[in-house]
Amino acid sequence: MKVGLPKEIKNHEQRVGLTPASVSELTRRGHSVLVETNAGVGIGATDADYTAAGADIAPEASAVFEASEMIVKVKEPQAVERAMLRENQTLFTYLHLAPDAHQTSDLVKSGATCIAYETVTDDNGGLPLLAPMSKVAGRMSIQAAANYLQQPNGGAGLLIGGVPGVPPAKVVIIGGGVVGQHAAEMAIGLGGNVSILDRNNAVLDYCESRWGAAVTTVYSTSDALEELVTDADVVIGAVLVKGDTAPKLVSAEMIRNMRAGSVVVDVAIDQGGAFETSHATTHQDPVYMVDDVVHYAVANMPGAVPRTSTFALNNATLPFTLALADMGPKAAMMAMPHLRNGLNVSAGKVTEPHVADALGYDFVAADDAIAKLVA
Repeated sequence: MKVGLPKEIKNHEQRVGLTPASVSELTRRGHSVLVETNAGVGIGATDADYTAAGADIAPEASAVFEASEMIVKVKEPQAVERAMLRENQTLFTYLHLAPDAHQTSDLVKSGATCIAYETVTDDNGGLPLLAPMSKVAGRMSIQAAANYLQQPNGGAGLLIGGVPGVPPAKVVIIGGGVVGQHAAEMAIGLGGNVSILDRNNAVLDYCESRWGAAVTTVYSTSDALEELVTDADVVIGAVLVKGDTAPKLVSAEMIRNMRAGSVVVDVAIDQGGAFETSHATTHQDPVYMVDDVVHYAVANMPGAVPRTSTFALNNATLPFTLALADMGPKAAMMAMPHLRNGLNVSAGKVTEPHVADALGYDFVAADDAIAKLVA
């Protein structure tokens, strides 16, 4: 298969879809890989590194899209990239379509086969290609909160862990999944007063057994959520519904009732955000204020640490990338039901039920869409 690797163009996005080691795995199997020049500069990988792995180098993205049967990326394709997609071409990347009508419309019009990392599943009901970036984003959420709690950055002037004789900051994490657990790990490590809300008792049991008295686990009711959020110094939005928009759990009224200089970090912003007051920001301009509360809602948080993020992501995506290249997308998805769950758009049809429902498209089952693909 002809595999294409374009350079990411989203604001301050330095990750790359394939490392040189991943490219080597593909070329050793007889596939050709075309890499846009300087695609790997953010992870310290030069064009020479990719050439040594067996890739060819293209001068611009258009050449990569034109020559490739499968495009491997990290972030959702931007408008200029979507315009280069075509029928019978496969796109393998993060998409987060439910809150993004423009992207979905363009992908439907392209006729391409679009497989989203974030809806590929595993035997345990997990999301193995989302998990690596959820781990990074969860840990980064506390780093961001600690930074913006500082008074020069708009915060209340608090140290998360306090010092002897001065109490620590109150950190509330909404959602005890992968993001929430990694946020808790960092917040506990810094000495924060940490509470985790969730509606899954098994998740609460796990958090209790993992951290014991270092964390307070709370079953998430409307009253409990409001009480904890309005008394928090830091709130992390860490909720996820696979393929769907995130629920707006924190109202504008709750934000108004928080203390001035508190910080909210909306890790769910890729899926529309968990706060009514959220809108997506960038690494270039990451925060804004609402009712004297600092809002951090960068839509590609792990892009700030591209080396860690890229290698963690490739560890998870490479087996699926190889399967798509070795078998072709039709055979690979027919043979691998978890990969099939990643199919969101195919030949002009929406194949992810939450996306179809959220944006008003007719839903077509993945099995039916895949059957019509060219082998």
